[in-house]
Amino acid sequence: MKRLRPATRRSLLAGIVCSLLAAFVFPWSAAADDRPDPVVIVNGTFGPAFFYEPLAKRLRDDDHQVFIFELTNLGTGDIAATAQDLADFVAGVREQTGAAKVDLVGHSQGGLVARQYVKYLGGDATVDSLISLGAPHYGTAVANIAAFFGAGNCLGIVACQQMAVGSDFVNALNDGDDTIGAVRYTNFYSNLDELVRPVANAALEDGATNVKIQSQCPVRIVEHVGLALDGTVYTGIRQALAGQPIHLDCWAV
Repeated sequence: MKRLRPATRRSLLAGIVCSLLAAFVFPWSAAADDRPDPVVIVNGTFGPAFFYEPLAKRLRDDDHQVFIFELTNLGTGDIAATAQDLADFVAGVREQTGAAKVDLVGHSQGGLVARQYVKYLGGDATVDSLISLGAPHYGTAVANIAAFFGAGNCLGIVACQQMAVGSDFVNALNDGDDTIGAVRYTNFYSNLDELVRPVANAALEDGATNVKIQSQCPVRIVEHVGLALDGTVYTGIRQALAGQPIHLDCWAV
């Protein structure tokens, strides 16, 4: 058998050492590629960050990196301006984590902020999945009723005015397709939602997955705020993030 030259032996040895280092010294490099996208929770109106910590904990327990975006001025201002702040926040998350894309979970107004970001601010290139919890995608009559009864046109809260059925903001957000690019849209809503009326306004068309909680779990009691805390809803969130069909666990806590 022909013997290897010393230089050749050294090259082979160096290659073996590099392979061993890659496999044993830096094992996380391959694992990092398999980690799920970071999840950004987009809060609802008047929702402080601490309110969403239970949801964040569930996600962390399922091995997600989680970041909470508290709406600018707690969601009382222009939704489009808040969406720009979300765009900046997501850019920071991607820079911090090295992730190409994120998943968004938007509660109430947070769902509209997330959609505005995806549709008008480049989010279609940076978002894999957009999950909404009781978001008034087509407006809510509650805002219209406030004006009807003389409540100062939503008491001067700009975002409330924008969430009224037929508002310029809602009409612009829903102009054209409801779903943008390759983003997966999943919308969870409840028959018992007291703030989104009619409740079907929390659903989207054009290929979105819409899940009314009581359509699978008829006796499950979930109202508007509870959508962000409920165990049954979370089983759907988990499945949506994984790109799976939604089969709710009606008895989850």
